[in-house]
Order: sequence, then structure tokens, then C-alpha cells
Amino acid sequence: MSQLSICLAQLDFTVGAIDGNTAVILKTIREQSAAHDIIVFPELAITGYPPEDLLLREDHQRAVDNAVEQISAAASDCVVMVGHPSRVGEQLFNSLSVLHRGECLQRYHKQRLPNNGVFDEQRYFVPGHKSEVFEWQGKRIGLMICEDLWHPQPLQQLLDDEVDAILSVNASPYQIDKHQQRLGVLRQRVAEIGKPIIYLNNCGAQDELIFDGHSLVLSAAGELVAELPHCKPAVATVLLADEPVCTDFKPRPAATEELQTDMSEVYDALVLALRDYVNKNGFNNVILGLSGGIDSALTLALAVDALGAERVQAVMMPFKYTSSMSLEDAEQQATDAGVRYDVVPIEPMFDAFMGQLQPFFENTATDTTEENLQSRCRGVLLMALSNKSGALVLTTGNKSEVAVGYATLYGDMCGGFAPIKDVPKQLVFELAKFRNSRSPAIPERVITRPPSAELAPDQVDTDSLPDYSDLDRILALYVEQDWSLPEIVAAGFAEADVRRVVKLVDLNEYKRRQSAVGPKITSRNFGKDRRYPITSHYRHEIQRQL
Repeated sequence: MSQLSICLAQLDFTVGAIDGNTAVILKTIREQSAAHDIIVFPELAITGYPPEDLLLREDHQRAVDNAVEQISAAASDCVVMVGHPSRVGEQLFNSLSVLHRGECLQRYHKQRLPNNGVFDEQRYFVPGHKSEVFEWQGKRIGLMICEDLWHPQPLQQLLDDEVDAILSVNASPYQIDKHQQRLGVLRQRVAEIGKPIIYLNNCGAQDELIFDGHSLVLSAAGELVAELPHCKPAVATVLLADEPVCTDFKPRPAATEELQTDMSEVYDALVLALRDYVNKNGFNNVILGLSGGIDSALTLALAVDALGAERVQAVMMPFKYTSSMSLEDAEQQATDAGVRYDVVPIEPMFDAFMGQLQPFFENTATDTTEENLQSRCRGVLLMALSNKSGALVLTTGNKSEVAVGYATLYGDMCGGFAPIKDVPKQLVFELAKFRNSRSPAIPERVITRPPSAELAPDQVDTDSLPDYSDLDRILALYVEQDWSLPEIVAAGFAEADVRRVVKLVDLNEYKRRQSAVGPKITSRNFGKDRRYPITSHYRHEIQRQL
């Protein structure tokens, strides 16, 4: 019985770092080739995913072609499969090349090009139309790339080719419950073709997108043979005989506490996103405003877990409305975390601004202008510290606030990365509780106290917004599922609340366009997923739907 040893390289590749990515690939070949017949790298590994308009540059493609030649020359003791863009005349393909001893033995072109949500592949690539089966040492392997596997037709092409297994290379972004979705699709495809599937995914983060790894191997019966780590680079060996065998990463036991398991995956995905954004963009340190509230508390915990306490600075910027509880809780968390902690009162700055503005504000009532000015004083402080130190400012707004504009432009929205931008408020609380289940990180009082921006006396968020349990469900229906206003009301929500939330979402598109980038974890984030016009009269139409 012949047996094929396949190395799955679930590694982290950086967009545009063609030399760096190639170096990672060559290093892996040197380390793994003696023990394996085939080494496999993910979709577009040479360029990183997604390269976006870099693909339009001729010099970019020349660098890719040079990298393919280097990798092919290095594949002397084994076969190497690697994803990259390839040009044929005027056509550009998303390809998987099979390389050995300086030659390209085979090249498969991706057939299904996703062009929805965060994907724009039809902007750049031409679809392939031909299946490819690679035969090596008596084993026939059907080749696929990512989206191909989510449609039955590309797989049907392989039914008559007597393949022993399907190998799919992927750059599949993470979102909540994505692992179960993938597993369901893979089991469906196994049922259709009756062959094992080896599924290799990219692992790393790129701006909004998180690639969680979590590569899978399924038997011909649909049983999970191997499950590579979630959000961690890994190299695994799969032995393909009659059935695939992997001794490196056995499937995890079925979860008994599903909520905790989900929280673990979400939390680790956010940590990976933060770490990769900071490191890949060349920042040594980060800085954030620590208010004593739940959002900044979770952001601080994520930053420390991603980078280490020595690379994190927290700044409390109190005003006369800041409670003693907030001061105490912020100091406790910063001290317990071991980060640099500074307290800089903003009242002198605020008073200086108000003194200069007094002629313009004379005979006007106090309103949100003064509240926003407090936030903007804090934004100026953090950006000045960032400019002087080179630290990246982390913004601390959550998805619920981003959705309805409950944040100050050029104030608490100042910064370069927003770790919890796609985390609804209710999920913020769950993640905080989960993080404390690993080890104490967030003071309990921060989690249990009513949320407040503390921009006015005795202010709480529910003064301006519906209760977060209702708000998050309304937002999920309107933003993520495109329900109409009447449909949301019919689902049991107060009409006044729905009208107010929908109006706020529509009115605040201009703010979201100016917000920092943040990682996607929900089915539809603000950014690549949801692209609405700023100037739009459609919102006036939907207000008349009831």
C-alpha cells in the first residue's frame, strides 16, 4: 500500500512582503522536505491575502514570478504546492502551482471567485474552468482553492477522475461560528464525492480580516481526522494512504460549554488581529485611554495579551464628571496588568478651550458641544503622546457605538486601530467575563456597573440609547441581516426605539468612514462588508415605512 506524506504549512503571510513570505516558504522547505513528499502552502501565500490593487502593478507580478522560480528551485527533495497570482497574456489567475526541481509540474486556476462581502476577486482575477488532478507516488489528488469548495460544481468535475483525496488551499477569513460553517460544508462535499478532504487555511491578520488557521482533515466517511490550532501558526504532517492520518493535531473533544468555547475563539482572534496589525505595521508600542469603563478595560486586556505589558501604556484623563469609582478601577486594572499608567486631568485644557470659545458661545445653552469638547481634549492628548513616542493609539469604541454614532469624531475616535470595532456591546461584556475566567484581568465592578461616557453629571448610556440588549438585537437585524423597519417592529421591538436606531445608523455613515480600521468578527462589519453611501436620501424613505 503506497503512502504519501503531506506537510500542511498553516503559516502567517504578510500582504506585499513578497521577499519575506518567500523566505518563510524557503525556510519551511529546508526544514520539512526531508520528511515529506509534498509541502503545501495556503492560497496566495507568496503575496499574502488580499493583495488588492497591488495585483494591478506589473512590478508586483514580476516579483511574484521571481519568487515562484526561487521556490521551484528549492523544491529539490519534495514537491511544493504554493498559492500565488499568475498571469497568462492579459489574464490574471488566482493559482496553485505544483513545483519540483525547477519546474512547474501543474498549475490550477481558481474557478469560483467570490465577489461579495469582504471579497473583490472578480476585480482582479479571471476564473479558471478546468479541474486539475495531481498524481504522485501512486496517489491522485484533486486540487481546489478556497471558494471552489463552497460550490458543488467544481468538485463534480473530479468525480470521474478517480481521485484519492481532495486538497484545498485557503485564505478563509474568520467570523463567529465560521469553524462550524466550514466543517458543515466540508462534510457535505465529502458526502457528495466520498473522498477525504484536506483543508489548509491561512493563519494571520490583515487589516480588517483575521485568518484563523484551524485547518481540517476529513476522512471519506466525513469524520474529523485532524484539526490544526485556532489562530496559531502550525505545521502538521498528514499521511495519505487509504485514509488520511495526522498524529500532530487530533480533533478537539466536543465542547461541553459551547459559550465558553466560542468566547475563547473570539477572544483569541481579536488578540491575533491586534498583534499582527501592530507588528506588521512596525509599531513598538501602543497607547490607549483607560476610562474605568468596560470597553477600554477589554481593549487593555487584549493589548496586554497580544503584545505584553511592557509595550502598552494606559492614560486616564479625568474630568470633573469622572467618578472616583472610574479612577479606582482604571488604576487597579493598569497596576494589575503591569502596564505604564499615567493620569492627566483634562480640565485645564477644557477651560482653555472654553475661554477662547466664550465669545462664540455667549448666550447659548450647554449641550453636546461641551461634552464633545471633553472627548476632543482627550483625543488631542493621546495623539500628541503618540506623535512624540511613536506608539499606536488604540481606539476603544464597540460596534454598538460605532453603529449609532455614540462616539466623538476627532475625540474618542482618534487612533490608528480599533480592536473591538466589530464587537457588539453585549459581546463586550461576555468577552470581559471570559477573559477573567483565564486569570483576573478586569475589575468585577467594571463589568457590573451601568455603562457611562461620564461627559455629564450622573450620565448613563441608556439616557441616549435603548437598553443594549435591545439595541444589539435591532442592530443585528438592520445592519447584518438587512431587515426592514416594519419587519424589525413586527419582531417585537418598540417602534420608537427602532425608528431612532435606524435613523442613527443611517445618519452616522460619515463618522464611520473616518473611523480607525478594526478586525471583522461578525457576519457583516462596518468597512469592507457594509458599504453604504454617505449622501443618501434612502433613509428618508425608510422612515416612512410605518
